[in-house]
This record gives sequence, C-alpha cells and structure tokens, in this order.
Amino acid sequence: MAGSKKIKKQDLARLLSQWSQEFSLFVPSRTSGPAEMTEYDGQDTSFLGWYRNTIIPPKASFLPHMEEMFSFHRNKQGHQLELPPSDEQKRLIFAIRPCDARALTILDNVFEDAYQDPYYRGRRRRAILVGLGCTNPYDSCFCTSVGGGPSETTGVDIMLTDIGDELVARGITKAGEELIARSNLARATKADQKRAEQSQEAARQKVTRKVDTRDMASRLQAVFDDRDYWQQLAAKCLSCGICTLLCPTCYCFDINDEGSPEKGTRCRSLDSCAFPDYTKMPMENPRDEKWRRVRNRLCHKYEFYPMLFDTIACTGCGRCIRLCPVNWDIAQILEGVPELSQAEGPK
Repeated sequence: MAGSKKIKKQDLARLLSQWSQEFSLFVPSRTSGPAEMTEYDGQDTSFLGWYRNTIIPPKASFLPHMEEMFSFHRNKQGHQLELPPSDEQKRLIFAIRPCDARALTILDNVFEDAYQDPYYRGRRRRAILVGLGCTNPYDSCFCTSVGGGPSETTGVDIMLTDIGDELVARGITKAGEELIARSNLARATKADQKRAEQSQEAARQKVTRKVDTRDMASRLQAVFDDRDYWQQLAAKCLSCGICTLLCPTCYCFDINDEGSPEKGTRCRSLDSCAFPDYTKMPMENPRDEKWRRVRNRLCHKYEFYPMLFDTIACTGCGRCIRLCPVNWDIAQILEGVPELSQAEGPK
C-alpha cells in the first residue's frame, strides 16, 4: 500500500463537498426508499453507519432503467431525428462496493468492446469510481467464488479501506492517484497500512458462502437438454424479474417508440429474461416455458458469457438471493449442478 493516504470519517463531508465541485457526486442513500446511489446533498455521510450495499446497483448511473435514444418528427422532407442533449457531466461514484465496480467491467465488454454504445460509453468514460471495501459482507455473498473479493480493486480508481475512525485511500489508476494528490489528504502511516491489510483479510474470512465454479460451463452444457432437471429448478420461480433487474451485470434491454408516427421518441428500457414475453417475436415466443427462461439466465452467466469474454458474468453480490420473494438461491442451484461424471444424457 505504498503511497496510501487517509482521512478521518468526521472529515469526510468536507472531502465530498470538495469533490462535488468537480464531479456530479453519487453516494449511498435510502431517502427514496430502497438503498441506491443518489447525488450527494452536501452534508449527509450517515451511510457509513448503515451501508452494506445498495439494493439498486450503481450500474443505474450508466445504464438507466429507461432512457431516450432520440426523438423524431415527420415533415415534408420525411422523418427527422434529433438526439438528446449530450450527457457531459463528470461522475464520481463514491463508496461503490468491489463487486459492483467489477460488474461494470463486465458490462464494458458488451457496451464498449463488443459494440461501442454511445450512451453507456460516454457516461463510463467520464466517471471516477471510488471503491469502499466491505467489512461486513452478507451471508448471501459469494464474491470469492467467482474471482472477486471484499477488497478487490478491479474497476475502481481509488480503493478505500475502513480501519475504524479513518479510511485509508489508495490510488489504483492514474486518474485515482491524481485525484488523491490534489485532495490534501494525510499520509497513511505503516501502522495504518497494517490495519488496512488486517481489515481486508478479516473481511475476506467473513465470506463464508462458497461455490465451486470449476468446469461450470461444461457442467451446465451437460445438462442443457435435461428438461426434467430444469423444470424442477424452475418450479417455484415467479418470473417476477427481480433477480435480473437488480443484478449489477444483467444488461438485456428492449427498445420502443413512444408517441405517433408523426412525432415521438425512441426509448431503451431494461428487460428481463425472466418475463414470459421476453424476446417475443411477431409470430412466436422462443422461451414461452418458464424452465427455458430459468435455464437461459443461469447459462448466460456461467456458460454463454464466459464463452465470449472468458469471465463469469456474476460477481457474487448476492442481491438475487437476498431479494428473491421465494428464496430461489443461485448459489445453492450452482452447487447442485451435477459433476461431469454424474451428468445424465439428454432427455
């Protein structure tokens, strides 16, 4: 942790106010009901006392539930298109958890590399992520089983570690180091850094839920055509979509035109593979049966996405476990996927 700085928690409001002069600053909040990242009000840092993670993931700052792509109107020359005002604001997402920062790198593969989406890409390129390592993970968290951890630095520009009355800050990227350098923070001592390392190790030990993800893609492929297996797994699913709409890595969306043929807007909104009409075409629905939709969700994260990008599209944040109304537990489901030697042939 060479070059680390620190700040007293009692001085955090001052630092955030300073940063809010340069960025649109987002912090954990539950003023609107569910915990989410909202714009800093200039004084409230009480989230340090209750914050474990948000319900609505920080991806909402980059991939909103609904957004206008363009407006259109028809005149004598035909249909004319008008793009919405360019979103030029510089964002700083403060206290993002490592699992959610890592989730954004998973989305980057789709919206920046596979296809350069101008809406998502513009927001991401003007953003700074200040991570806050977990000290009290939920018992539903399993980040260490999918390549992450409560203090992982993937995707963040600055990583903060809670050591009691202070936060130790370490610059991860050049942008993060530059922000720390101009923020007039005290230098962390060797004792501070030692406490930070101990805090990080203690947090890692608290992630007790483990899932064996080795060969998971092959294991899922082996049971892919086992209809009885998937029907059993899908039996209690309500197809409510909570697991996907609150997932930090799910990115499926629908596009609709609102208005009339003469004048309107084209909007993009998040969609869910759990919904019965997901991907419904004019003449058919390719996943009309619930078990097929449940299979698609699980296989996308642990088989299809890894085939494309060589990484699991799940960060083990546990939201889908904590928030499912019927306690459909993805970690237990994964643990129950037969080993390759036990998998039966197609039925």
